[in-house]
Amino acid sequence: QVQLIESGGGLVQAGGSLRLSCAASGRPVSMYHVGWFRQAPGKEREFVAAITWSGGSTYYEDSVKGRFTISRDNAKNTVYLQMNSLKPEDTAVYYCAAKGWTAPDSVVRTTSAEYDYWGQGTQVIVSS
Repeated sequence: QVQLIESGGGLVQAGGSLRLSCAASGRPVSMYHVGWFRQAPGKEREFVAAITWSGGSTYYEDSVKGRFTISRDNAKNTVYLQMNSLKPEDTAVYYCAAKGWTAPDSVVRTTSAEYDYWGQGTQVIVSS
């Protein structure tokens, strides 16, 4: 079983940048496809971005395309979410999630129900 710990959240002004990290322990992160989700106060958790185990495929929610970049370094057991041009509507708790895969699975998962393991989340606040 893998454990996930997010970090890198904080308070930033609109237009600024943050890089979130999702550090895996217990099992190699290369065994998992990984997704980032977020949940704003009073709203449901929503998909942000996802990456396959090798990094060969990525997918983004429309509102973050061109601003956010998901990447991974399997040697460091870490997945990243680079967030640029942040907007107040990006304010939320950000979670990373992992789903195990078996070959030849290379499908990007975009719904929370498809993921098996979750981190505790990191808060991102974007001020206007």
